[in-house]
Amino acid sequence: MNQHIDDKTSLTDDERIDRIIPLPPPEHLIRFFPIQGTPVEALVTDTRRKLRQILHGKSDRLLVIIGPCSIHDPAAALAYAERLFQERKKHQDDLEILMRVYFEKPRTTVVRINQAGVPAGCEFLDVISPQYIGDLVSWGAIGARTTESQVHRELASGLSAPVGFKNGTDGNVKIAVDALLAAGQKHHFLSVHKSGQVAIVETRGNDDCHIILRGGKAPNYDAASVAAACADLAKAKLAERLMIDCSHANAAKQFQRQMEVAGDIGAQLAGGERRIVGVMVESHLVEGRQELQPGKPLTFGQSITDACLGWEDSERLLAALAEAVRKRRKRS
Repeated sequence: MNQHIDDKTSLTDDERIDRIIPLPPPEHLIRFFPIQGTPVEALVTDTRRKLRQILHGKSDRLLVIIGPCSIHDPAAALAYAERLFQERKKHQDDLEILMRVYFEKPRTTVVRINQAGVPAGCEFLDVISPQYIGDLVSWGAIGARTTESQVHRELASGLSAPVGFKNGTDGNVKIAVDALLAAGQKHHFLSVHKSGQVAIVETRGNDDCHIILRGGKAPNYDAASVAAACADLAKAKLAERLMIDCSHANAAKQFQRQMEVAGDIGAQLAGGERRIVGVMVESHLVEGRQELQPGKPLTFGQSITDACLGWEDSERLLAALAEAVRKRRKRS
């Protein structure tokens, strides 16, 4: 039931609120779409284990987070997931491929993507939504605009999955390093219980966090930028491991340049660089982006937010990264 003006407790309450739409508590949705004892639970558990091996240097495979900038059409997302499942199988010896599932959609969409055999990675924007979907997520990100937020650092300290913190929008890597230090500690913060009740959450700290280089005033995917970021990590007595975002400022917001960025990263890997443990790529079935126009049908599988690589280029990019990992392996 919506909260209307009659629900106000006083004249000073909710003066700028039109309505409030209550949601069912997380435990209700989990009860309707459970994963306990299912292949989805096994997939998420196994994927998180494999990611920890990569992050802690126990596996030389590369983590790849690839998929749409955001999901506006669940049918297209599932079609993409089905194709990505084949790529995941093809490159399983060299790459740990997860689907980038950045969305504010119902729990059902993530369940179905996992049911297609593809683990999901998403950005955590608040401290409440993880209670609804956290058990379905194998890897999480904290965006460039929220890496400096103490609330998000506290959240990451309690998440069950590995978490990447992006550098600031201006390219500041130190705030991401500071975020790793904070997320590794125990915290107490306000959130909700799965029953929907407001609660204080006490966390243990998350030692599966890493930074993500996404560019800033200038790109920072090159070897010199990797070395500089790793020097900052070493100075903070943190493991020298990082992910590189092929999109955003690293591609100067030109989606085609992701291929060039990935090529540079591949050359670093092939040359023996082991501190790069992952990459991010914005990709969809159809390249580019489209505008939402009243009365005009949308192109199936094309982004309505950031422009993405098309499927054919995505296949080529994954194959090139897998080859780079094999070359790096031969050097060991």
